[in-house]
Amino acid sequence: MTTPLEGIRERLETFLSPKTSEIDQFLIDAVNYAHDTLKIDKDEFVKELVDGVIGNNYPVPSRILKHSERVINAYLESTLYRGEKLAEQTDLFPTEGGTAAIVYIFNSLKENKLIKQGDKIAINTPIFTPYLQIPELNDYEMVEVDLRSDEEHNWEIQASELDKLKDPEIKAFFAVNPSNPGAMAFDDTALEEIKKVVAEKPELIIITDDVYGTFVDEFKTIYSVVPYNTLLVYSYSKLFGATGWRLGVVAVNKENVFDHLISNFSQEKKAELTTRYSINVLEPEKMKFIDRMVADSRSVGLYHTSGLSTPQQIMEVLFSLTHLLSQEKDVYIETSKAIVNRRYEDLFKGLNIEGNASKENSKYYSLINIYQLAEKIYGSEFKKYLMEQFEQVDFLYNLSQKNGVVLMDGVGFGSQPGELRVSEANLPDEDYEIIAKQILELIDEYHQSFLQQ
Repeated sequence: MTTPLEGIRERLETFLSPKTSEIDQFLIDAVNYAHDTLKIDKDEFVKELVDGVIGNNYPVPSRILKHSERVINAYLESTLYRGEKLAEQTDLFPTEGGTAAIVYIFNSLKENKLIKQGDKIAINTPIFTPYLQIPELNDYEMVEVDLRSDEEHNWEIQASELDKLKDPEIKAFFAVNPSNPGAMAFDDTALEEIKKVVAEKPELIIITDDVYGTFVDEFKTIYSVVPYNTLLVYSYSKLFGATGWRLGVVAVNKENVFDHLISNFSQEKKAELTTRYSINVLEPEKMKFIDRMVADSRSVGLYHTSGLSTPQQIMEVLFSLTHLLSQEKDVYIETSKAIVNRRYEDLFKGLNIEGNASKENSKYYSLINIYQLAEKIYGSEFKKYLMEQFEQVDFLYNLSQKNGVVLMDGVGFGSQPGELRVSEANLPDEDYEIIAKQILELIDEYHQSFLQQ
């Protein structure tokens, strides 16, 4: 059914009751923001919201709804770019969460011959476990090069690690920023080092997952430093507690290394890709990489039904607008940061160890080294006993069996043995002191066994 355009904004405003409903006032403010700040026609914007939220049509354009792109771009620029004005230069592709974005990116890089079997890919570790696994799958068979952060440097990546990117055999760099589970954002020194590397290797491919960026004060994404080389992935799930909605987005600069590399392929490679995408567009050789991603996401043949569902796109718009309408200070974002900060401090205070006060620390996750904790409390001999007599998984298992506390093994993320991951986002505030208490109680039980040997 076609939604009439003429007068739709007026009909909406007549229907709403802003004096008695904050939600109604928000919708009116949202329409005014779209018009006054983004220069979007009010009737067109309301029609896109209405058609989108009821799923009235296929996503048209397939990649992203016209006005939704303007709003989401403004949100990304405000939250992730730290003053860099890139919204007008950026194309977006909303996806079914950040995980779908990563899947689509790797698939399209392979299909468009930008990566191949045997290529080296650098990954900042420790990192979300599947990101260690994807490049090594039979689908890609890439060679992983770890750019390792460690506890000694508070999980901040060092320039010496980033220097590895200068290796001419490294084709791509895959980063989670801030990291998971280290929780540290790249500082200005690291970002400057990446900029220097790209100056030496202008065809380096960078993929950055910035889902935790809004938990860091004055966060700055790699995309804002080297936009030409970078595919930015963002998800609304962590900040807005909306994992079930599956709301992600890929951002690509209008001028980018991916299109450049494809345009310089041999005639043979170009012919293969022309054949692949000729069923989608009249001039496939001019098809942008991000649009190829959209086609690839539906195995090319189903390109006409590609794109994130329109209700999901509108939810991304509404989440974005809650921030964009906040003007000077976003109370929701500041409250979210305060919550994880409070839980982080309660955990470390309960363990009687010093936390990391760095401004780059998102505090979304913590890595607790039980071996170092054991040494601090009971000495080096007990630490040695614990390391030799018990596997790390034993500690995790006993913790869950005795106390119902379920933590994750840091080794699975590429960290060192003895490190446990705690999430400051998942449990009630009061649980973090309890977790600390129960970790210490279990260490004490192990110590009693040590004394009896």
